[in-house]
Amino acid sequence: MSNRKALLDEFDFDDDFDTDFGADDAFDADNLKLDDGFDTTQPVADPDPMSGGATIDPQAMSQVDEGLTGHITVPRITVHAFVERAGTSKVIDAASNDRRLAKAIVEINEGGLSRAIQTYQEQSTPDLLIIESSLPGKQMLAQIDALAELCDPNVRVLVIGAMNDVQLYRQLVARGVSEYLVPPFQPVQLIKSISALFVDPDRPFMGRSLAVVGAKGGVGSSTIAHNLAWAISENIQINATLVDLDLSWGTTALDFNQESNQTIADALSDPDRVDDNVLDRLLTKATERLSLFTAPASLGADYSFPEESYDEIIDRVRRNVPYVVLDLPHVWSDWSRNSLVNADDVVVVCQPDLASLRNGKNLIDFLKNARENDNPPKLVLNMIGVPKRPEIPVKDFTAAIGIEPSLALPFEPHLFGQASNNGQMISETAPESKSSIGIDHLAALLTGRSIVERQVSLLNKFIRLGK
Repeated sequence: MSNRKALLDEFDFDDDFDTDFGADDAFDADNLKLDDGFDTTQPVADPDPMSGGATIDPQAMSQVDEGLTGHITVPRITVHAFVERAGTSKVIDAASNDRRLAKAIVEINEGGLSRAIQTYQEQSTPDLLIIESSLPGKQMLAQIDALAELCDPNVRVLVIGAMNDVQLYRQLVARGVSEYLVPPFQPVQLIKSISALFVDPDRPFMGRSLAVVGAKGGVGSSTIAHNLAWAISENIQINATLVDLDLSWGTTALDFNQESNQTIADALSDPDRVDDNVLDRLLTKATERLSLFTAPASLGADYSFPEESYDEIIDRVRRNVPYVVLDLPHVWSDWSRNSLVNADDVVVVCQPDLASLRNGKNLIDFLKNARENDNPPKLVLNMIGVPKRPEIPVKDFTAAIGIEPSLALPFEPHLFGQASNNGQMISETAPESKSSIGIDHLAALLTGRSIVERQVSLLNKFIRLGK
């Protein structure tokens, strides 16, 4: 995309630890300064090998601070961990079950540094070594040196220690250790540290993905997704891409009054050929900040694509824009389930009826269990107050589904119908309406940004209406 360089320049991606572990030039023994400071530094955790250490705090785990960028999935690597404490083992195990480490093979062993040294006298080292040691500085460094003699040059090493000591940290880095963590820490912190070690330096940026799905058909999830993408791009003024994954029935092109000969099906059919230039040609520009990946909306083809194709295309889009809104159809398959689990945030859209309550609760419970280290799903209650339709009161619906709605929208058929017929979003046709203000609130909640005061020129209005 033409704005890609400017976009990437906005972010600072550090890569502080490029030194190979155990490399000949990684450490100068003549300049080594070891003093009694290592031995006298007080540990920040209980050195008892079977207690203390890292702990899992459910509240901290639910408050995931991702920043503007989204998650980066760790590639298919092998991870061996050697721990001294049960608490550390639990944290590593929780991290290994996270969506971001789904491709990694993680093996946890008891015994710390001494066990690792014994192990790699007989076998080769993995892609990543996680070593826990409560030893004082001098003893730890001596064992790290012994371990380095057994390690392959390209292995990355993450050390978990008990000493919050800057000099020790520097000596570890001088030996090629990639990262040093001191308990207590949460699985999310460990995941981020591992992800940073395996980020592609040529493609470090990864935008945040927001998946929108309905608890049943007809609840208006696509309308919410489309207006959410518009609110992010035009009212918060951050570049965004809307991806319509309802290949047979998707309405993105209709709702934005756009025509495109190329759709997301072209990308999914051959994801290997989709580089940045091809992606630019496949996307449709709705505005200066909003791009659309439209669906073919055709019944004349079999859209049976591998799950990996969806992953590759979504990640490709995320590398080029800060926010990606996924408009997911109401289907349950490997690719749709995977797209939900791997999204940075999930919005579940319901109506206040029994089917939405049952399906929504099942979906929200599934996502909470599958995404233990992530923010819980956001609930949108849509179309409240349909005349003559029996409804579950919002208070009762909330109590039964187990989550407070982030947004409750009234039934406004004239407002949404007019916008749909005009190929516009409600922020264009009725910016002061409750629904428009509510969707702006949802966009601000998901991005952590404030709404920018609208200043739409007459020329822009004519351009949109004339399409």
